[in-house]
Amino acid sequence: MSEDMAPYIDHTLLKPEATAGEIIKLCREAVQSKFYSVCINPSYLPVAVSELAGSPVKVCVVTGFPLGATTTAVKAFETAEAVKGGADEIDMVIHIGALKSGDRDYVLRDISAVVGAAQGKTVKVIIESGLLTDEEKVLACRLAKEAGAHMVKNSTGFGPGGASVEDVRLMRETVGPEMGVKASAGIRTASSAREMIEAGASRIGTSSGIKILARGNKGSE
Repeated sequence: MSEDMAPYIDHTLLKPEATAGEIIKLCREAVQSKFYSVCINPSYLPVAVSELAGSPVKVCVVTGFPLGATTTAVKAFETAEAVKGGADEIDMVIHIGALKSGDRDYVLRDISAVVGAAQGKTVKVIIESGLLTDEEKVLACRLAKEAGAHMVKNSTGFGPGGASVEDVRLMRETVGPEMGVKASAGIRTASSAREMIEAGASRIGTSSGIKILARGNKGSE
C-alpha cells in the first residue's frame, strides 16, 4: 500500500503496559511516516507533546477509557486537563450501559459535556459497536451528532469484535457527510484499511500503521 494511507492513520498505543520509551518510538514513527496523529493514554500526553513539538502530527488522548462508565464530571475534567496539556483530539467512550438502558438524555449530556470541555478541539465518540445492536449503533451516532461531536468511532479495541465494513457503512450512513467516522480495532493490513475507507471511514485507528504502509505488505498480522 502506498503512502497515501498515512494521512488517515491515528498511530495508536493504548496498552496498559506501554512505557515512555515506547511512546517516544510511536511519536517518532508517526513523524517519519507522516501519520495524522498518535493516540495515547493521557498520562503520556507530556511525553508526546514534547516529542512532537514542531511537527504536524497531532496528539489524541482517550477519556473515560476503556469502559465509558466514569461519571460525566470525570470525563469532562479529563478532557479539560488534556486540552490544557496540549491535546489536539479527544477520543471519549460513551456510557454504554446508559445507552442500552435507553437513557438517551444521559448519553446526550455525557457527550455534550466532553464537547464543551474540549473547547473546540476534535471530539471522537467511541460507541463500542461490538456491544450494541444495529438500532443502538444508530442511536449512539445520532446522539453524538446532536451533541456536537466531530467524529464517531466504532471501538476502543478492548471490547468484543473489531472494525467491520458493515458497521463503518452504517455509521457513515447515520451521521452523513458532515461528521467523520473512525474505524479501529483489528485493522492490521493495507487491504482491510482500504476496505474501511471505501465503506466511509475518514480515519483509521491502528497499532499496525508501519506494517500497513510497508512496501510489499502481503497482509501479515
